[in-house]
Amino acid sequence: MHWLFYLSFFKVLLLLAITAPVALGFGFLGAMAARSHFPPLSMLGKGYIAIVRGVPDIAFFMFFVIALDQAFEWTRHQILCPEWTDPIRQGNDFIVCQAAKLPLGSAPEWVHETYGFFLAVITFSIVFGAFAANVLFGGMRAVPHAQLETAEAYGMTRRQTFWRILVPQMWVYALPGLSNLWMVLIKATPLLFLLGIEDIVYWARELGGYKNPKFTQYPHGDWRMWYFLALLVFYLGMTRVSEIGLERLMRRLSHGQATSGGELLRKETTA
Repeated sequence: MHWLFYLSFFKVLLLLAITAPVALGFGFLGAMAARSHFPPLSMLGKGYIAIVRGVPDIAFFMFFVIALDQAFEWTRHQILCPEWTDPIRQGNDFIVCQAAKLPLGSAPEWVHETYGFFLAVITFSIVFGAFAANVLFGGMRAVPHAQLETAEAYGMTRRQTFWRILVPQMWVYALPGLSNLWMVLIKATPLLFLLGIEDIVYWARELGGYKNPKFTQYPHGDWRMWYFLALLVFYLGMTRVSEIGLERLMRRLSHGQATSGGELLRKETTA
């Protein structure tokens, strides 16, 4: 069973590798919508940022997993079981035909785990995408407006100004906030345990305990402290590596920019 514990570290890394770019994509679309000159689209973008930022993360994680699962099953039910006449909502129960269930009851265990992981990735992406949208929206607003006006004076269209002037400089202002968001995302990965996924927190508790009947082949005392100490070292190592990588990225993006970071790099170079 210990190999499942080691495999759970890979689950965490895979979650981060998939969620980070997807959440950044959600964030970029949300920021673009928030600064749109089309009022309904702007309200949608700002509403997405405000609603997700104003609700505790754990509430959204628990809500979206259930809501997404039921939305997928409802869609499959409408397609696969058109002859069904009973209401899907029966009191507090959500009942669909067997063919519409996700995953199917006859599916192997790895399918159930993959489906749960898929829902977790979407949920993480939606929630952290809202935070990323807020950061990117602030980065867009921090770009000096005079540069945008100069671009328009040179004959650039609004689209050219956005992609050639605004977006390249936006990252310099947004990266500090995105760096903090990345750290928060790393620390939020134990929420997989609350979503029913056998992650490193689950296996640390199960393998470290001594009163669990599932793992009687490993008789030992209460070793949970040592297992959770390993998790502590793991997360500290990840955050330290992230800090080094993000610092180098920030220096690279700030080079030659008319910001405090860029000015500091210029002084270091000329000194």
